[in-house]
Amino acid sequence: MIDLPGLTARGVILSLLVSNHPARPTSAQIVRAAGAFGIKESAARVALTRLVSGGDLERTPDGFRLSEPLLERRQRVLHEVAQGTRPWSGEWEIVVVVGTGRDPGDRASLRTRLSRLRLAELREGVWLRPANLTRALDLDDAPVEVLTGKPGRDAGELVASLWDLPAWESESQRLLELMELAEGTVDRFTVATAIVRHLLEDPVLPQELRPESWSADRVHSMWGAYQEEFVSIPEVDHST
Repeated sequence: MIDLPGLTARGVILSLLVSNHPARPTSAQIVRAAGAFGIKESAARVALTRLVSGGDLERTPDGFRLSEPLLERRQRVLHEVAQGTRPWSGEWEIVVVVGTGRDPGDRASLRTRLSRLRLAELREGVWLRPANLTRALDLDDAPVEVLTGKPGRDAGELVASLWDLPAWESESQRLLELMELAEGTVDRFTVATAIVRHLLEDPVLPQELRPESWSADRVHSMWGAYQEEFVSIPEVDHST
């Protein structure tokens, strides 16, 4: 067995609906497909009910479909996994938090937002990263000052202080090995789910700043290959 967190009925059903979008499978079709991942019928039906009541799924005359807010969230995640890059000029993005008097919830929300932009915290209130990503920061509504510059400190040393690169590479190697060993549907899905979480923590470094041994490209390739093989819900019209 693969030594990773177990699957949940909710996670399996959402992944099935995302991979089969825009199809609208019936509850019976979803239950059968979830069964391939070891999800019991009772658990699948309870999860479906909760997903509808929670606004993640919508029930239609034809079956179930993803809600627009969930689709938007999933698209954001996929976009964050596949970060676009550009040649690195040596400059860095620098974000300085300037607002004061914010409550803990607002501070935590801003930290999450900056982390999702692949910025790392140098010290409290100062976030930065190499300016090699094509995405926009879109922080006009945040209490921050956005700058670009070239720190005087050696770039390689700075990167090593911002991210635990050996730990990220070690987890990359572990997941690559687990996917190679995984044979059944459940194990491969479980590893793929862990790969997505791992890629969301990829610092996406420019080639010039990557360690000599760095498996990010291999992990991305493995994730892409898995997406192509992911199980389809049988008997479902995908032309909706």
